[in-house]
Amino acid sequence: MALPALHALEECADFSKTIQPFIPQLYTLPQKLVDVIAGRESFLELYVDTNPLVSGFAISLALGAVFLVVSEINHNYSQVDRCWSILPTLYIAHFDAWARLAGVSSARIDVALLFSTLWSIRLTFNYWRKGGYSVGSEDYRWEIVRKNVPTAVFHVLNWTFIAFIQSILLFLIAAPVYIILLASRFEPNLTSADLAYVTIELGLILTEYIADQQQWNYQGAKKEYQKAAKVPRGWSQLDLDRGFIASGLWGYSRHPNFAAEQSIWFFLYQWSCYATNNLYGWSAVGASFLILLFQGSTWLTELITSGKYPEYSHYQNSVGMFVPTRLSSYKTPVVKPKIIRTSELAQRQKQKQK
Repeated sequence: MALPALHALEECADFSKTIQPFIPQLYTLPQKLVDVIAGRESFLELYVDTNPLVSGFAISLALGAVFLVVSEINHNYSQVDRCWSILPTLYIAHFDAWARLAGVSSARIDVALLFSTLWSIRLTFNYWRKGGYSVGSEDYRWEIVRKNVPTAVFHVLNWTFIAFIQSILLFLIAAPVYIILLASRFEPNLTSADLAYVTIELGLILTEYIADQQQWNYQGAKKEYQKAAKVPRGWSQLDLDRGFIASGLWGYSRHPNFAAEQSIWFFLYQWSCYATNNLYGWSAVGASFLILLFQGSTWLTELITSGKYPEYSHYQNSVGMFVPTRLSSYKTPVVKPKIIRTSELAQRQKQKQK
């Protein structure tokens, strides 16, 4: 039996009933894969007979091993980064495919896959145009971390967090769809709440797209300004001399794209709670860990940025990191020239003569 025998909708979020009984499948899965390779068992039968959460988690572990080996061979630690925009959608597609093969209604999972696919397209495109898929490309923050920690410590960090924990995280943020899959056995049809959650998700993806495009436009204008020493049309010299974007959505949030990204997976978790009439559940672990990860990575990003641009500290004090803290957009502080009185000039002259 690949799915638990449940008697109430609320039980779909019960860890002891929906996950714990299937943990032994994780231990026997390697041997069964060997049987498939040897031709003693059908892969399709193994796929359908294995709990989809277990098989998805197993895939994340296998990918973590691949990321580890490739990163250590190439000395490039952005292997997970290159797959970040794709894997959550592939995990949701896995739940969708499993539901169809097992005869479970997939209507609610289909719409989750729809928003996730659009999320993947947006993020993959943005990562590509920034050169993320170029040969040798690596997140600049890993280089900074390598320079500030002992080599042995960094390798331990790679063996644990960078390769495996991040890989598992990308599965866990998609795991609430498993709960929606279980709930679909009780409520197989799309509900108005499902459509409302998808609408919220699409709105957050649009917010990310707008924020990314505003950042892209600003960086392009800044590069043109630095190269030609001429302010591009539609921009002011004050904005470009600042060195970082502080207009549009960025005038209200220092990281509007990050805020939307965290919200996307938090609302997917909330969707699973609503679908099972629960206030909270075990599937919060993925969204919660993602939020914690963003706290640390954003702190490091801002530490680097504040060291490059003098005005950034004022920007930090004026604009919220993720959530807007005021209704008006950020304004660059006007530095008034100091007025030197004639008496002060005379006094300085006398001091020089002494």
